[in-house]
Amino acid sequence: MKLTTAGESHGKALVAIIEGLPAHLQIDIEKINETLVLRQSGYGRGARQKIERDRVEILTGVRDCETLGSPVTLCIYNKDYANWENCMSDGDCDKVRMQEKALTKVRPGHADLTGMLKFEQSDARNILERASARETAIRVAAGGVYKQYLSALGVEIGGYVCEVCGVKDEGVYAFNELKKAKTTQLGMLNESLEARAVEKIAQLKKEGDTAGGVVEIRVKGLKSGFGSMMTYAEKLDGQLAQGLMSIQAVKGVEVGAGFSVASTSGRDIHDEIFYDETRGIYRKTNRAGGIEGGMSNGEEIVLRVAMKPIPTLMKGLQTVDFATKERAVAASERSDVCAIFALEIIAEAVVAEVLANAIEKRLGGDTMHEVKVRYDLLP
Repeated sequence: MKLTTAGESHGKALVAIIEGLPAHLQIDIEKINETLVLRQSGYGRGARQKIERDRVEILTGVRDCETLGSPVTLCIYNKDYANWENCMSDGDCDKVRMQEKALTKVRPGHADLTGMLKFEQSDARNILERASARETAIRVAAGGVYKQYLSALGVEIGGYVCEVCGVKDEGVYAFNELKKAKTTQLGMLNESLEARAVEKIAQLKKEGDTAGGVVEIRVKGLKSGFGSMMTYAEKLDGQLAQGLMSIQAVKGVEVGAGFSVASTSGRDIHDEIFYDETRGIYRKTNRAGGIEGGMSNGEEIVLRVAMKPIPTLMKGLQTVDFATKERAVAASERSDVCAIFALEIIAEAVVAEVLANAIEKRLGGDTMHEVKVRYDLLP
């Protein structure tokens, strides 16, 4: 399978093309739209979320709620484009309006400066429009398709927010408890900790500052043997890390016990293997996070994703005006204070894409019936 996305933050639309989906996959578009609503939710989101009410349209590849085996094209129209058309059109733009909307006071931590240098631009608008996390809306829509592919095989993805700006939840939760996270203000499962996190975000908003955090993503039902140790490009943990690191503002990914493995011994970190006639081969622990040697081992996949504070601060940081090279305060585009709830939704979508690709590579199949038969035959 292959996913390609396109579109600018204030352009006409965001578009995704998914190639390689088998025929006869049932598509529930309302489930995708429900996930898009969640991506726009969470305490700390900005004014843009009040303008856009994201809904996906399927333009190609689906008939009567079933995939045809041809490329599936998804589209989300940007309502805010009406306010930007005179300076974001693909035709002649209003040069005065373009100058008004130009951004040269580049933001530390954003793609602005490096992108301007790389693509020989004098206006960071030509960089930030694509670098914006607005792009993740269409990735979440595509992830909704991939999640329905996985669900048809009995593979489910869930997650929750386990840290917001230093407020940490170190609890241990069963997979079936994760659904509750979608109904809370911040995606946290501990109410008292979430209340503290909300207070912290409110204070940062008053100070013109922003917050980051950590989410945990879990996968249940994936059988063993997806990914491979044969080449580095086939390693499932490598693919998951790359996918998650591609999300805007993500600066770290852990698999299983993650960085804590460096501070313990092998006896205390590796998951011992047991056997009995009823259960077969099994492990009592899952510190590997469901992946050994670059392959799924049948246990729950456990991933943690760290998001930096959003680089657009309402009280901007010190920078340089790219046009004049003079000292300046960084520009303040309309933005969020904290988007950690959204990150959890986006991360689920990215994990779904990676796992669907891993399954398709191993099992192939032109129809969902073929894929399911092959999956069910695996040990």
